Amino acid sequence: MGRKKIQITRIMDERNRQVTFTKRKFGLMKKAYELSVLCDCEIALIIFNSTNKLFQYASTDMDKVLLKYTEYNEPHESRTNSDIVEVSSTASMHHTCPPGALLFQMACWPRLETFECDRRYHMFSP
Repeated sequence: MGRKKIQITRIMDERNRQVTFTKRKFGLMKKAYELSVLCDCEIALIIFNSTNKLFQYASTDMDKVLLKYTEYNEPHESRTNSDIVEVSSTASMHHTCPPGALLFQMACWPRLETFECDRRYHMFSP
């Protein structure tokens, strides 16, 4: 039996919201751990809950990872909630998003413009 698709909106019931936060926080930290081990990368995850309580996960020393982040001058990939909503709503409007495709599309964002430029170049080149 598959999982039910849930509506992504704020959970109004305080107790349910807290239970969901706790479970999903653990799941997010577990995924961060798995990504750091499988892909040999450094991860720093910072979460402030609705009462401003801090939760953090770091694959190595948090201070060292944050220092590295502040000293990093190269362009980097950055996402916000509105980016996720935009991709999600565009995909659902066009009914072109099979299961798992949204994650693929988000992972490929930095490269999509390049692909489009390459496609146009090849259309007009002899």
